[in-house]
Amino acid sequence: MTKNIAILIVFFILLINSSQAQNIDIKDYQRAVSYLWPNLNNKKIFDANVEPIWFKDSTGVAFILNDLNQKTYKKVIFSKNRIEPLFDPISFAKTLESISGKKLDPKNLSLQNITYLHNDTLSFRFENQLYKIDLKNYKARKVDEFVANFDEIISPKKKWIAYTDNYNIFVKSTSDGAITKLSSDGVRHYEYGSFYGWSDIMYGENGERPKRVSVNWSPDSKWIQTYIVDLSNAEKMYLLDWSIDTLYKPKLMSYYRGSPGDTNMVRMIPVFINIETGEKIIKDKLRSTHTNPIFYRWSKDSDIIFQQNNYRGYQKVELHKLNLKSKDEELLYQETSNTNIDNYQSILYEEIGKFLIVSEKDGWKQIYELDINSKALKPITNGEYYVNDILKFDTKDKTVLYTASGKETNQNPYHRYLYSIKLGEQPKLLTNEAANHDINLSPDGTWYFDNVSTLNNPTTTLLKNVFDQNKSIEISKAKYIDASIDIKSILPEPFTALGRDGKTTIFGAIWKPSNFDSKKKYPIIDQTYTGPHTFMYPRNFTSAFSRSNQALAELGFIVITVDGMGTANRSKAFHNVSYKNMGKNLEDHKLAILQLGRKYKWIDTLKVGIFGHSAGGYDSGHALLEYPDFYKVGVASSADHDFRMEKDWWPEMYMGWPIDSSYHYVSNITMAKNLKGKLLITHGGIDENVNPSATFKLAEALIKENKEFDMLILPSQKHGYNGIYNDYFTKKKWNYFVQHLLDLKPIWDFSLK
Repeated sequence: MTKNIAILIVFFILLINSSQAQNIDIKDYQRAVSYLWPNLNNKKIFDANVEPIWFKDSTGVAFILNDLNQKTYKKVIFSKNRIEPLFDPISFAKTLESISGKKLDPKNLSLQNITYLHNDTLSFRFENQLYKIDLKNYKARKVDEFVANFDEIISPKKKWIAYTDNYNIFVKSTSDGAITKLSSDGVRHYEYGSFYGWSDIMYGENGERPKRVSVNWSPDSKWIQTYIVDLSNAEKMYLLDWSIDTLYKPKLMSYYRGSPGDTNMVRMIPVFINIETGEKIIKDKLRSTHTNPIFYRWSKDSDIIFQQNNYRGYQKVELHKLNLKSKDEELLYQETSNTNIDNYQSILYEEIGKFLIVSEKDGWKQIYELDINSKALKPITNGEYYVNDILKFDTKDKTVLYTASGKETNQNPYHRYLYSIKLGEQPKLLTNEAANHDINLSPDGTWYFDNVSTLNNPTTTLLKNVFDQNKSIEISKAKYIDASIDIKSILPEPFTALGRDGKTTIFGAIWKPSNFDSKKKYPIIDQTYTGPHTFMYPRNFTSAFSRSNQALAELGFIVITVDGMGTANRSKAFHNVSYKNMGKNLEDHKLAILQLGRKYKWIDTLKVGIFGHSAGGYDSGHALLEYPDFYKVGVASSADHDFRMEKDWWPEMYMGWPIDSSYHYVSNITMAKNLKGKLLITHGGIDENVNPSATFKLAEALIKENKEFDMLILPSQKHGYNGIYNDYFTKKKWNYFVQHLLDLKPIWDFSLK
């Protein structure tokens, strides 16, 4: 009996030791803080992503390299093909000291908005003042800045200035100041020459929205294309700002925002006005929501304009050619989808009679050429890969420079590569390194900066020539400066798993504490954002650190991120999995965690946490409600807990329109009764992007179901949290997992600096 008791005691001691990765003390918090991105970027990690400063005359490029307590300004003159100092820092500092009155360290000049103008002349900003300096003689002067008047838009021929007054549109002659009133029936809520901004906040009971002017002049200044903004039937969302110290009543804020399925929304009505004749064409039948407007691009012939119709529901898009003189309208292109049309783009190159169309219409995101005259559509690229960006189209050489991912065999599908393709020919790979390539192309399309990295291979920055790879110059290598720790111990590792169909490979990354011990068992935390318009895989070295997942891992967790089926940057079929099915977006996350748990004994799949922001906040709340026996602790910040309370475009794109019962069944609010674990819901009090109402409504539903939960409102914050408020939230999030996933007493009094 005594022997059996001893065995049980040993068993329970081992069980306790295996379920708890480590005790928590202030040193763990301090170590975690040291891996927050603001405490790493240009403090311990340098040159993780070097940005070019292209010379305006296309003769060279400048760039800034960083090291401990030092900034170095460099340049490459293309004809010399070597790295040189951009300027002499001692002479530069002496000149800037004399004109600014500030004492400067030549090794650590902090300059912003550097522009190489011409003939060794730089402009730059220092402490909010614009300067210009001649690098041949180091003479400098302050520059008086032109402040643009965005309420007035001058015509291309400089003959007219368009502006609005009292909700109507006017033009003023630049020669004699004569004013012509182009509309007379504009009134408040039926407003000419305007647009509706994303965050047009109104204050008070009957506040005015900010003034907006939108005028699109024809090339010969004869026509104006603009809109009537019709707010007459639009409904508002409301906010109360309780955070103003001098007020003892909350400040009322409102903004127009339609939710999915709403009909009482801000409408944009296209209008064309002939300056010479006063003719006005109002296309009232094309009135669209302000989140899904009709777009226009002028032809070189000012009687011709191209129109892109974006239909509500995102299942149809059209390109039209309009003749304003003859009133003829011609359909050039139409695309439809049984799910949605996402990642669509059309770019006009009228000089060769083409549009470039970027579309997922054939199952992968590819580039097509549309002939304006014949309406023939031909693929420029094709294959089972994903085009990311068109960087340049040389219309003389008929060559497209673009980035794409997933084309190279046996490579990570999220890594980007640079290609060139001549119309009618096969693409050429310009970046050979097996890694991710973040490309920044020179204005003339001849040179590019290539930041080459992966999540666990530090960045090498190269300057390359599009036409001659032998001219490549190594600009820098990313540096990690911390003698106390090996960078390899804090780099995430990639992993793969099988998706819900049992055959599709999905990709993720895993962060471990720097003092990782494979003999211990660690809770696992899922950083999530399954919003179908993007992906979470950290494709480059910067993103491996910038999310600060290593910081959270240092407290004794395994942190992962994974892109399940339904997210972007893969095939259209992969993307479609989430259409009208976003309530199941975490299915592959659960499967991946279980697969990792079977592979690694140091992962405790009985202690699973999750956190995310915005759409990731929806995920985090949904995880504890859809999978209450799997996810045990969640932090859901600024979440759209019910898509019916969201802005219209995003849910209608991915959950469909008209609205049906699928919205109801994926709502966190309707699932409140399922909560078993520990849930913290947070929101900014004046968030005009994702209105806090859904967070309040979820709280109400949880209370009605007698569910214990935690809630944090940051009264002065919008959708993102800034400064001390973000610090406060970070500490709350960390400690929520420490307390409820590690079962340890958290520490509050520590600094995030």
